[in-house]
Amino acid sequence: MTEADSQALRTTDEDGDRHDHVRRIPDIISQVKDSYAELRPAERRVADVVLDDVKYAVDASNAALAQRAGVSEPTVTRFCRAIGCDGVRDFKLKLAQSLVVGALYLATKPQPANSDSGMPFWNAVFGEARRALQEAERQIDPGQLQKAADLIAKARQVTVFGLGGSSSALAQETQYRLFRYGITISAQCDPYLMRMTASTLKPGDLVIAISATGRTREVIEAVELAKHYRANAICVTAPDTELTRVCDVRLTMAVPEYPDTLKPTASRYAFLAAIDLLAVATAYRIDGPARETVRRIKYNAQIHRTGKEMEPLGD
Repeated sequence: MTEADSQALRTTDEDGDRHDHVRRIPDIISQVKDSYAELRPAERRVADVVLDDVKYAVDASNAALAQRAGVSEPTVTRFCRAIGCDGVRDFKLKLAQSLVVGALYLATKPQPANSDSGMPFWNAVFGEARRALQEAERQIDPGQLQKAADLIAKARQVTVFGLGGSSSALAQETQYRLFRYGITISAQCDPYLMRMTASTLKPGDLVIAISATGRTREVIEAVELAKHYRANAICVTAPDTELTRVCDVRLTMAVPEYPDTLKPTASRYAFLAAIDLLAVATAYRIDGPARETVRRIKYNAQIHRTGKEMEPLGD
């Protein structure tokens, strides 16, 4: 669930503990689509008008909706009740909320310019990936990168926080990059485990927090908790955000996204580049022990793949 999917109310109980009560915004557009086959023919005409232009349906009067659908005003009311609303007013309110959340995904976007591949999205995917890497190279501060590598190299243990699809995968990727250099590291992608892990940290431990927006409340609170127990914190995130303000070292990038909801976000490439830079800088900082750990991993991986010990080189 994202911030756009729900509305949260925070309360404090008599013991002083805070609680978040989440009220879900009904996805009335999905309810219209899912109920379509069960509607009467006249009600389907109302549904067609709504789905064809959601913004119009929000702003239009009951009479205007009925006129565009070619039905009576009572039919519009029956349609609203058939999809689970109390009436036209309740339907309009829920529809407006759904529009705020999902307007980007309802709009029809023009396809990107064609390419020699015959695939209209080809240039957009490769072009945005190149642009993201260029932005990462331009914006990442080498001084902050070196400070981050120093913190990782001397940390007693490292934990990585990332929540959501991309950030969770990036947190795990950070773990995979760094453990091979002998770093004691784990990745946490569950908000409760983040808080519990943060509670176990001590001076000399380190958190790496990854967030594309820098506004993910669960990640920020977990970092604040880790800082309370005097752990250090690095963030890989957008610049000038709340997450940057609670971390000691900041690797920040702002990567504009191509306005196509069907294309994966290109900022992933910038974040992967930052993680690779962080890993390599740490490896060079550790140097000898890192090389020995990589050698051990490669040696045993080769035995696993071939099923036999590596043969010595001949004279």
